[in-house]
Amino acid sequence: MLTILACCSFGASAQEMNGANTAWILTSSALVLLMTLPGLALFYGGLVRSKNVLSILMQCFSIAAIASVLWLLLGYSIAFDEGNGFSGGLGRVMLAGVNRETLSGDIPEVLFMLFQMTFAVITPALIIGGFAERMKFSAVLIFSALWLLLVYAPITHWVWGGGWLAEMGLYDFAGGTVVHITAGVAALVTAMVLGPRKGYLQTAILPHNMTMTVTGAGMLWVGWFGFNGGSALGANGDAAMAILVTHISASMGAMTWAAIEWRKFGKPSVLGVVTGMVAGLGSITPASGFVGPGGAVAIGLAGGVICFYATVYIKQKLTIDDSLDVFPVHGVGGILGTLLAGVFSSTELGVFSGYGFADGITNMAGQLGVQFIGVAATLGYTAAVSYLLLKIVGFLVKGLRVGEEQEVSGLDIHEHEEAGYNL
Repeated sequence: MLTILACCSFGASAQEMNGANTAWILTSSALVLLMTLPGLALFYGGLVRSKNVLSILMQCFSIAAIASVLWLLLGYSIAFDEGNGFSGGLGRVMLAGVNRETLSGDIPEVLFMLFQMTFAVITPALIIGGFAERMKFSAVLIFSALWLLLVYAPITHWVWGGGWLAEMGLYDFAGGTVVHITAGVAALVTAMVLGPRKGYLQTAILPHNMTMTVTGAGMLWVGWFGFNGGSALGANGDAAMAILVTHISASMGAMTWAAIEWRKFGKPSVLGVVTGMVAGLGSITPASGFVGPGGAVAIGLAGGVICFYATVYIKQKLTIDDSLDVFPVHGVGGILGTLLAGVFSSTELGVFSGYGFADGITNMAGQLGVQFIGVAATLGYTAAVSYLLLKIVGFLVKGLRVGEEQEVSGLDIHEHEEAGYNL
């Protein structure tokens, strides 16, 4: 089994630095940062109304900066320093004891830390889609900072830092639990606590610039090669297969979503194609190091179908204004992919076979049991802590949400005294 955890044992650096692996993870770090800046910023920015586009861009940039500094100060140590099953220690605060020659596996530890930092950047940024167009900027900053340290970093330790889920043999190659479930659940909780945008389901709230959204979606697709391929932590066959299955699943997700729309509504939409692509990407992420191309086809197809109907159900039946569909796409996709990793990692499925179960697990039922525990624990912990943090932050800033007048006029002017367009 090759996971992030398997390659990052501190102190066991009898290996020499591998130049090829180092070059690939340097490249992957840039690709994953590209996913947030400008990929996610453009993707989300185009989906909101023109009066709120700058607020989305500002939130993405600000979270990137805050998350990066916090990852250096404390987050990396909580996630990856030696500790107990639930949290790392404080031995890596401010990269204590780490220099240019310190190795993590056969790459510099400072590079491993940087690569993981880009994951820590995009995860809280994904949550923006749940509260878009209505949350105070001060609340966004405080919530994102606390959430990174109290939700993201501990769960990262559980899964990739030698914690209790890693000990059980959870399969999460690149972030089904750590990134997608945590962000999706936090976005759903935030949307429920804030309530819907003014006019939700009463008037049309349409994307203002689909060209911007498609541009951002393209950057996400390319950047995801570093996200999943880089998680092999080497320039090798594991990385190559992870990139291949990522691309296949994204393609299947896009085609599936478009086909459903074509059948139901008579025409496929551009928004549907790019959303289906993201659903395929989110679904394959946890499985990308453990399945083959056949499994990727099945996972992408399932992601397109299930995430489509989850989006409809949450918006129309539950009337929850998860504004940019973070939970039904990322959260549901992450849950689905984490569970299906336990299926398509089997070596006994013919053309749909993967590369085997975790050490000590001998059958599909055993791997699925571990995957289910990982999903349930991540979901429950994230929901509880996110809700508590929202209540604390709301008290600190005297309400999470901008006033009705400010919401109507738009966050660009109210929060930043700027306009996205002066035409």
